[in-house]
Amino acid sequence: MALNTDSERGFLRHTLATVAYRAAKVERFAPPGFGDFELGKGARKPVEIIAHMADLFDWALRMARGTNEWVQSKPQAWRKEVARFHASLLAFDQYLASDAPLNISAEELFQGPISDALTHIGQLAVLRRQAGVPVRSEVYAKANIATGRVGEEQPKNPFEFDSPPADANASANAL
Repeated sequence: MALNTDSERGFLRHTLATVAYRAAKVERFAPPGFGDFELGKGARKPVEIIAHMADLFDWALRMARGTNEWVQSKPQAWRKEVARFHASLLAFDQYLASDAPLNISAEELFQGPISDALTHIGQLAVLRRQAGVPVRSEVYAKANIATGRVGEEQPKNPFEFDSPPADANASANAL
């Protein structure tokens, strides 16, 4: 199945950089104890979500190499899991940047582990808001996202802004 084009690999790599950027945004300034924040019974804690995201990109790398084995890790401390997540992104990105065959379609990688991770980043953003420390909004189309930059250190977007409180939107809509 190694029919993937350079443009498909390039798009996947840009997508990984976008995942890293958005994840770093919800990780940045997370309050102490955020990793163990509990929304309710049966809901995943943020540390469990970030561990799952690292597992997703470990799985993506295995699929790219030609195996489909899912391995679920046991979550460690929040900072360790954040570092592990970015390390898994880096390993997958380096594979995509190489000439090694891609043994799965770009579409399957996107619709599986990559889009799943984007969903989980949204969950982390909601959990941040519920924990009382919301993530600032921004114009993501203007974000400084660079292919290959998948680490924790991401540039801050000068197009950030604070969202109005939910009740402010309701008041504005009532006018």
